[in-house]
Amino acid sequence: MSVVHLIPTDIDRADCIGVDLGIQSYIHMSEDLSVECLDLKSEYDQYAREQRSLDRKEHKSANWENQRQNVARAKRRIRWKVLDFQHKLSTWLVKAYDVVAVEDLDVKPMLETSQSAKNKQDTAWSRFLDLLEYKGNLYGTHMVRVDARGTTKECNQCGVETSKPQWVREHSCPSCGHTEDRNLNAAKNILDRGLNKLSLHVGPGRSESTPVQTVLPAFVHHSGRVDAKHVVEVKPAA
Repeated sequence: MSVVHLIPTDIDRADCIGVDLGIQSYIHMSEDLSVECLDLKSEYDQYAREQRSLDRKEHKSANWENQRQNVARAKRRIRWKVLDFQHKLSTWLVKAYDVVAVEDLDVKPMLETSQSAKNKQDTAWSRFLDLLEYKGNLYGTHMVRVDARGTTKECNQCGVETSKPQWVREHSCPSCGHTEDRNLNAAKNILDRGLNKLSLHVGPGRSESTPVQTVLPAFVHHSGRVDAKHVVEVKPAA
């Protein structure tokens, strides 16, 4: 049975976050904070070595069966590492914010048409969004999915849409002159759409909170990379 949470009429914008899903970074948030994608190179290298070793074995022999199990274990390690990453990140988001707005992506067509399909598969976006939704219900956080169309093109300051190729990483509005990272601009648009969808009145302040430590993947701030595995997780004060 799903849990239904009543939406408050007033909420602080600082307690809300927009999340843009990406490839260069796993997510980029409207607070100008990014979470890097997992580095799975060593795991994939190990998987490839195990697979090559399997190919050299006599099919269906005892050695082949033992090596087949090694291949399966290497593949499971990749899945487990991604799942652990997603659990930690989704838990942090729903504990730290009252509203989490995300893109409602049609993932399968993206995987079928992208040249970086393996990287996108590693991100397992569909499962990540499902985890966010499940944990949002669990912790009383409003997780809202919004239409992703135009979030990158639309200027968050004036609303004018500007087409840009994937390799252009900066949003530069020809109408109002506003410039910032394209993913940050998209994350802000996602947050605005989420708040509009929930029909929330957003106030300027932030509720009093108590910081606690939690282990998370490395974070990247727009102004530079921060090699850290601990961030301050915010819990509402009792």
